[in-house]
Amino acid sequence: MASTPPALVIRKNFRRPTAEQLAAFNGLQTGFIVDAQGRRGALSHRIRPLSTAIRFCGVALTVQSRARDNLACWAALDACRPGDVVLIAVDEYEEASVVGDVYVAMAKNNGVVACVTDGMVRDIRGINAAGIPVFARGLSPNSPYKDGPGEIGTAITLGGVHVASGDIVLGDEDGVVVVPYANIDQVIRELEEVKAKESMMEAGVKRGDKTPSWLPQALVAKGVRYIDAETP
Repeated sequence: MASTPPALVIRKNFRRPTAEQLAAFNGLQTGFIVDAQGRRGALSHRIRPLSTAIRFCGVALTVQSRARDNLACWAALDACRPGDVVLIAVDEYEEASVVGDVYVAMAKNNGVVACVTDGMVRDIRGINAAGIPVFARGLSPNSPYKDGPGEIGTAITLGGVHVASGDIVLGDEDGVVVVPYANIDQVIRELEEVKAKESMMEAGVKRGDKTPSWLPQALVAKGVRYIDAETP
């Protein structure tokens, strides 16, 4: 007789970025991060900030849950550490919420800095009172069950992006960006050039420039055919 499979699979121990690595990302715009890692890494635009608190930077703790169930989400509170971002994948299920204000408040009590899901949440007034960012597809007062199955700490796909526990996750008004653990140091190095370019362009705006300084050279290199003087 086959044994009954467990309701949850949990992985608590995984590689985490150092405090110094996290500090290199803290406070940066998500757009900078995208530019520093090959112009990619942002979750789908459908995963957007619903809370009044928006900006965050932390370490990914992944949760995979079935539709209309949040047993794995609650169990993740026992696996999280201060500075974590709980990312909950429900395969974009929209007919019921996956977490609400009590969950978010308890997550904050554990030191979680944000919650992100490709599903729905509820109790937005209480979520705002909890005070940490919550990103989701939308709101639904319909509630989930607590049966499983689910996984914690394993790789998930969220908003079209592969996410593993231990990745760095940032969020702001523009969306959420994931930096894979293996790429952290490379992205930090690339960020120096990105920040320098952004600083140069911002200086041009303050000078009153009407086009970016790189545009003339780019047009020559790419080629332009002007048609104003051509005979119809």
